[in-house]
Amino acid sequence: MTRLLHIRRRFWAILPVLVVASAIGATIAASSSARSRPLAEDRLVSARPTGPIVLVGHSYGGAVITNAATGNPNVKALVYVDAFVPDAGESVLQLASMNPGSLLPFAISEVPYSQGTDGSGIDVYIDPARFRAAFAGDVPGDRAALMAVTQRPISLAALTQASGPPAWRTIPSWYLVGLDDKAIPPATEEFMAARAGSHTVEIDASHASLVSRPQAVTDLILSAIRSTS
Repeated sequence: MTRLLHIRRRFWAILPVLVVASAIGATIAASSSARSRPLAEDRLVSARPTGPIVLVGHSYGGAVITNAATGNPNVKALVYVDAFVPDAGESVLQLASMNPGSLLPFAISEVPYSQGTDGSGIDVYIDPARFRAAFAGDVPGDRAALMAVTQRPISLAALTQASGPPAWRTIPSWYLVGLDDKAIPPATEEFMAARAGSHTVEIDASHASLVSRPQAVTDLILSAIRSTS
């Protein structure tokens, strides 16, 4: 039985495929610190799932699964949903600025934080007033407003952290491109998907396709499961 692990950063990014796929699913919430990728990998190892695994990452979660799956023989497929797919040495911030068209540079707010003995840093949020335009343009206004006020921040350090050896070089991948994505320009998504050799599907959707087009996301994940089972 395939086990589905969804790496996500916001609790509202609900994965709709678990029951449909008859898979045992676990959701790993990526930390907002620069240690998020090691933490996600540690959780994957400590869970000790048996059998084949399909990892699904949305947005920054794509960088997490790219690193967390490296060297894990149980991971049979990577599924990227409007996600960052870095190569070794690349950061999310580098990829985010590759092509024009993203509204995020005009929508983010930076808030200093302290971690006590672990030092301090900067949390990055999307301004709630600009959230829908930049992130969820095809989501109803009331739901987009809820997403905006329940978002979890990501640290600036996480965005600038260099990626390690990418798992997509040895593990087959699938990619969903949102053609109306205003967070990651579609041209960047298409470049990353092509570079990774991903099986690619393009749909008319914003960056929040998990919410606005759950069936398309489900179909892509099921395709990955069936192809690697």
